[in-house]
Amino acid sequence: MLKPILDAMMEACGRTARVQICTDPLLGGIGQAMRWERIKEIIVRYPMVDLFLLCVDRDGIMTRRNRLDSIENNALELLPDRKSLIAENAWQEIEVWVLAGHDLPSSWEWKTIREDLNPKEDYFVPFSKRRRLLDTPGEGRRILAREAAKNYNRIRRLCPEVGHLDNAIRDFLEQRASI
Repeated sequence: MLKPILDAMMEACGRTARVQICTDPLLGGIGQAMRWERIKEIIVRYPMVDLFLLCVDRDGIMTRRNRLDSIENNALELLPDRKSLIAENAWQEIEVWVLAGHDLPSSWEWKTIREDLNPKEDYFVPFSKRRRLLDTPGEGRRILAREAAKNYNRIRRLCPEVGHLDNAIRDFLEQRASI
C-alpha cells in the first residue's frame, strides 16, 4: 500500500526517487519495526540509501510518536551527513491514507473514520468489498493504493501526518542540497 503513495509523495516533492519497500530483512510486524536494533540492521545493510522512511500504524497507541522520535534520534547518531531516517505513524492505520484518496460513500464522515480505532475493519474492508476487491491479493490494497495515489494532494490534505512526512522529506532534500 505504501509504495504508490510514497512514489506520489516524492513526485510532489519534485523528485524522482526509487522507492523500495524493505523485504530483506523482512520485519515480522510492528513489534520488529519499532525495535531500534532491527532498524539499525537495515541502515547498516544498505549504506547506499540516502533516506530511510519508517511508516507504521498508530493503532490507537498514544505514545507511538515518542517511540518513533527515539528511533529517528538514534538514526541521527548513526547516519552520516546527507543521509536520514524519517518516521511517521498513520492515524490510525495506513489503510486510512488509502481511503483518503478515494470518493467514499456519502454516509461516511471523514472525521469519524479518522477517530475510529479500527478503521481497517470498519471502513477499509467494507470499501474494498463494495469495490468487489476482497478476493484480490491483499484484499484490494494494491489496487486501491494505486488509485488513491493519483489523488495524493487530497491524501495530504485529509491526513495531517502525511503532510508532516511530506514536509520532513522536503526539509531533508533542502538541507541535503545546501550541504
